[in-house]
Formats: sequence, structure tokens, C-alpha cells
Amino acid sequence: MNRKKMEKKNKSHLTATLVTSILGAVIGSLQIGYHTGNINAPAKIIEEFFNNTWRARHNQSISDHSLTLLWSLSVSIKDFGALLGSLGVKYLADSYGRRNSILIVNGLSVVGACLMFASKASESFEVLILGRLVFGLFCGLVMSLNPLYIQEVSPTNLRGAFATLNQVSLAAGILVGMVAGLEIVLGTEHDWAMMLSLSLIPALTQYVILPFCPESPRYLLINRQEESKAKSALLRLRGRAEKVFAELEEMKEEAAHTQSRVTIQDFFKKRSYRQPIIIVLIVSLGSQLSGFNAIINYSTKMFQAKFDQAKYLTLGVGAVNLMFTLVAFFLMERAGRRRLLLTGFISIAVCNLIMTVVDSVLHLVPGLRSLQVLLVFCLTSAYELGPGPISWFIAAELFDQSGRPIAMAFSSLLNWGGKFVLALLFPPLLKICGAYVYLLFMIVALLAFTFTWIRLPETKGRTFEDIAEEFRGAEGIPLHNKTGFNTFT
Repeated sequence: MNRKKMEKKNKSHLTATLVTSILGAVIGSLQIGYHTGNINAPAKIIEEFFNNTWRARHNQSISDHSLTLLWSLSVSIKDFGALLGSLGVKYLADSYGRRNSILIVNGLSVVGACLMFASKASESFEVLILGRLVFGLFCGLVMSLNPLYIQEVSPTNLRGAFATLNQVSLAAGILVGMVAGLEIVLGTEHDWAMMLSLSLIPALTQYVILPFCPESPRYLLINRQEESKAKSALLRLRGRAEKVFAELEEMKEEAAHTQSRVTIQDFFKKRSYRQPIIIVLIVSLGSQLSGFNAIINYSTKMFQAKFDQAKYLTLGVGAVNLMFTLVAFFLMERAGRRRLLLTGFISIAVCNLIMTVVDSVLHLVPGLRSLQVLLVFCLTSAYELGPGPISWFIAAELFDQSGRPIAMAFSSLLNWGGKFVLALLFPPLLKICGAYVYLLFMIVALLAFTFTWIRLPETKGRTFEDIAEEFRGAEGIPLHNKTGFNTFT
């Protein structure tokens, strides 16, 4: 009873500034989702633009092999750019602050969209590829900076739910991009360049909203030692003086145990960081290599062999994707990160196992193709229930203030690297292994499930200092203690 009263007392209420700050930040992931979802449906039209450009220059058509390579480069260059962008997270976050860094990197989104739009008028597919690369740099930076800012401005009891909004915004962007890319909307020979430039609208909106939002109070107090500014920012975010006092005290306690500066070498050598690093490694790679990204990237091709309206089934995948990120948002602070990850990983493993069986016998029982579509929807929902959103923000909860930016950069590298590797390897693996490729995804999901069960602590409802304390001075994590830190329930 006393514990319930304590939890009720520690709960923070929503303020207009807090909500505006969160929504202002997640506009960035909406842009990323949009350029993830809009490129597949009009692929043939853009490939024809590549061919026409080549013909105008060389007076002959480009070979099919070269066109395939060029298109693969155009699609994958965004993920490669994101890998490079991830390397700049620590410098920007520590030098300019969390909010200001988001505003700075938003310029890359604007430049990237303008280049993509200009590619058609300039009759240059190189400009389109360059635009995708620049936008990729934005992706790698903002998918780390967003959770970092959101976690540091959010109250403890809403931290996970608000961090999940980043994935909700990403999923919404994917769905909007899928719709925009349809031939009946903007995925036409006349309008495809305009379709690629529409991300300018949320990008410019972010420049209107974010400057009026406060900087991260933790950054101001712990990194900059500006207590008065941190107090002012907290007062705007929380709206109640008593909440501000309690949170400032908690930040000061964290600052007392935080190393003032952590280099990349220190990050990987520090004893208390070992377990969190392994956790981030397993959760991130387990999420990205368990099959979801292959389904998102190749669902249209998978469906095309069996259904006439493959594009609309892919649209269904986008809708399910968004729906279950919303489910995760509402469950994050009730079920906790650990339980949602375990449920997600085991469900993904089961879906991949059944997918193997169904795909193996599909030529014998064509009627099972509808079951395959259902399995794609189920795997998508399992991913977004836990592994999808949590893999992007768990690093921010497991590390202290000085290690958090490097941890988020490391997490971003793993997530984008996993996406890039899977996009690269899935087609050849599918040719080599056939239906059994899904067994590889199942093994990855089972390994991630097992490690999560044994080693991942529950971070729901715990302060950053409380979580960091569990790792300090210990090689391992206690599986059970009086606070129920690492229990399933």
C-alpha cells in the first residue's frame, strides 16, 4: 500500500510545454519514416528516369544489371549515410545540447529533400543518390538525438511511453510514404519528384516548434553546470515547483557519481558499462536481424508473386505497423520494457518458424498464401510491440549522463548497420536458402529472447541514477532483489 502511495506521489502530470517538446522532436522520425515508405511503389517509374537519363547522355539504354545495381545503391545509400551520421551523435549532443542538435541536423533533411526534388529537373540520378545520402546522415543522427532528448525531458513514469512515440511517428511516416508513393496519388512519372520533396513540410514545421521548447535540464545541469537554467527548464516542463526540487536533487545525485568526460575508449573499457553494452548489442541486433526489415523492404515483391494488388497488401503492412506501435505506446509503462521485449522476440521466432513451413509447402497448397500474408502481419505486430521501439531507446536508460551520447551513437550504429546488412544479404540468402532463410531469423530471435530473459533489467519507473547504481562496481546484474529490478513481473 505504501509503495502504491509512493508511486502515485512520484507521478508527473502532462504540461503543454512537455507535450509540445516531445511532438516537436518526433517530427524528425516522421520524415525518416516517410522516405522509408515512399520509395518502393514508384520504383519502376524512377528506374525509367535513370534509364532515360543514361540514354540521353550515352545514346543507348543502360544494361539491366547496371540498372539493378544503380537502383540498389539508391535505396541502400540512405542506410549507409545513417551509419556515417551515427558517428557524430556524441560531438553534437555534448557540444550544442540535445534540442539544438536536433535543429542543426534538421538542415540535412531540408538539403536532402531539395536535392531529391532537383534530380528530375537537372536530369541527374546522381543528384537523387546524393540527396538520399545526405538524408541518410540526418537519419543516423536524429534517431539517436530524438530518444536522448525525449528521455531527458520526460518524467520517470512517462519516459518509456514518450520514447515510444518516436517509433509511432516513424511508423506513421512509413504509412504516409506508402500512400504518397501509390500511382493513384503521387507515384507517377509527372509527380514522383514532388512526392520525394514533401518531407520539407514536417522539416520546416520542426523549425517553427522546437526553438520554443526548453533544452534538456539534465544537459544544462550535469554537462553545463547551469543550475538556474536547468531549474527554469524543469519548471516549464513540469509546471509544479515541488516536482522541480525533487528532480533537481536526483540529477545532482547522478552528477556526483558521473565521470565528467567519457571518451570512446573509456566507454568500452569502463567496467560498469560492460553489461549495458552487451545488452544494447543483443537487443539492437536481435531486433534488426530477426526478419522484420526484410519484410518491410521486400513485402511488395513477396506479395507480387501471389497477389494482383500487392501494393495494397504492403499498405496493410504499414497500417499494422502503425497500429502496434500505438499499442506499445499504451503498454510501455504498464507491462514494462522487459516483458514487451520477451513477448516480441518469442512471437517473432514463432512467426518465422511457421513462415518457413508455409513457404516450403506453398507450391503444393496454393491456398496457404493468405496464411502467409497473415504471418507477415503477425511478425510486423510482434516487432512493433517491443523490439522495434525499445531497441532505439533502451541505451538511453542503461547509461549515465556522460556515457549516454556514446551509447546512443553505438545503438544507432547497430540498428542502422543491422538494417543495411539485412537489406544487402536477404536477396542472396533467399536464393541460397529458399524458405529456410526464415529459420535464420528465428534463431536470431530466440537468441535475443534468451539473453533478454537472463540479463536484461527492467527499467520501467526507475530513475537514471537508480539504474546506473545497479551496474556500478559489478560485473554482473543481480537477477532478483528487493525492488524486483530484473524480474519478469
